Amino acid sequence: MENIYILGTGSAMVTKCYNTCFTLSNEDEHFLIDAGGGNTILSNLEKLNISINKIHNMFISHNHNDHILGSVWVIRAVAQSILNDKYSGNLNIYCHKTSIDAIKSISSFVLQKKFLKLFDDRILFNGIEDNYTATILNRKTTFFDIKSTKDLQHGFTTTLNNGKSLTFLGDEPYRETVKKYCANVDYLFHEAFCLYSQKEIFKPYEKHHATAKDACKNAQDLNVKNVILYHTEDKNLKNRKELYINEGKEEFSGKIYMPDDLDIIEL
Repeated sequence: MENIYILGTGSAMVTKCYNTCFTLSNEDEHFLIDAGGGNTILSNLEKLNISINKIHNMFISHNHNDHILGSVWVIRAVAQSILNDKYSGNLNIYCHKTSIDAIKSISSFVLQKKFLKLFDDRILFNGIEDNYTATILNRKTTFFDIKSTKDLQHGFTTTLNNGKSLTFLGDEPYRETVKKYCANVDYLFHEAFCLYSQKEIFKPYEKHHATAKDACKNAQDLNVKNVILYHTEDKNLKNRKELYINEGKEEFSGKIYMPDDLDIIEL
């Protein structure tokens, strides 16, 4: 059984939910995608009964605080577990060299030396580039440059053990330059900063983001089967699922997921 465990669904400045991050999970092993901006990552992993000892792979898409800072908490928890002889194997962190430098730099200021000594020994940094491929949880995973208009950022595409394809686009809208990674996939993760009907309130285009309508139109044009929306504002949280799905249905004929924090999506 393969699942997506949603740890957070919000954009950078949310306070009513956690920043966007999730796991791709196979049985009891978990691939962590981004980590949010704080130690709520550990709280939400615990709420979903995901043991830190079952996370051996983590991907950080880019250096913004709402994606990278939580990784330091994950690293600390893994390091403590290693020192307590409770963690088998290594933690593999996949990210661009700029993120490796950032994580190591932040860690050098906030983590004890006993934890830092595990870097490049049991906590391993794998520098990715555009079209870099690795095998993670027995799945071929290819990372790609999303061609961000703000800062260098990577997404990835993978084929699940059930044969279905999945692509994660980071936290910026789809661009034609990455079409080969997105067209005809079974699951497409596409950010949706707000509703199109509320674009004048949240001004997504000024922030290089998309609306639910935009995301679902892209999904329709790409002929994907399922679209998963995330990285949203939190002012509509109570009715967000219904509002975003209803707006998306006007553009997309497939299935739309607008998960809440701690939701589980069966693949």
